[in-house]
Amino acid sequence: MAHVLIPLPHQDFDPSEVAVPWRVLTQAGHQVTFATPDGQTASADPIMISGEGLDLWGWIPGLRKLTAFGRLLRANAVARRDYAALLKDQAFNAPLRWDDVETAGFDGLLLPGGHCARGVRVYLESSQLQHVVAAFFGADKPVAAICHGVVLAARSRGADGRSVLHGRRTTALTWALEKSAWSITRITRFWDPDYYRTYPDGPGQPAGYMSVQQEVTRALARPEDFLDVPRDVPDYRRKTSGLVRDSATDGRPAFVVRDGNYVSARWPGDVHRFAATFADILASRPS
Repeated sequence: MAHVLIPLPHQDFDPSEVAVPWRVLTQAGHQVTFATPDGQTASADPIMISGEGLDLWGWIPGLRKLTAFGRLLRANAVARRDYAALLKDQAFNAPLRWDDVETAGFDGLLLPGGHCARGVRVYLESSQLQHVVAAFFGADKPVAAICHGVVLAARSRGADGRSVLHGRRTTALTWALEKSAWSITRITRFWDPDYYRTYPDGPGQPAGYMSVQQEVTRALARPEDFLDVPRDVPDYRRKTSGLVRDSATDGRPAFVVRDGNYVSARWPGDVHRFAATFADILASRPS
């Protein structure tokens, strides 16, 4: 059995990227501990649970619950079920403080994502968490990162001063997926057009400069170390449409990259294969 740490922001983490891995890991016999900034229980992005607020009428109280586009972007039924179970988990409701984390007490680290700037920026910008991430990589312990969680890894510096991802291959939320969701929600959620951009591009910056893919790529040894779905693979459209998610029995929509003890994925549509791959890495580690 491995002991896995999952750090979380106060709020707005992606429910799919936390609840599904938690269920997969615990069912595989691993122990999961959570950590938050102050040791208080975290909460997921409510929009990603309900889908409310992603349609043109989402700002109108009486119409919010009539979701159309919101149903496509929110967590699917399996993830919502897992999140409901997670809320009752003792470990989830008794997290450590970020500054109380002792890396030596854990066998693996999982970095989930989330895109709402309100809660997620604090997580991505935490020097405490960056130190923790660097310690896991420095000890060559298994690390898994998905979506914006890869940004936290990319910002973490090793003893040589370079990103811990320098010299590794990785994927993360691609600009194609991020741009697609942002382009639509900036219209349907017109009162909050940057909801899907944690870091909007600044003045004079080219389109996508502050996207997950471009920031992560800038931390790598070579641009080609950022991997996306090859066009010649089976199920290419299923993997890249942003409309189809994997499941415990169908991994065809997923795209996951493993580089040694490090595994990465793009978005919630990869989460089952992502979690299963990480569970396999943990199970095969030397005792």
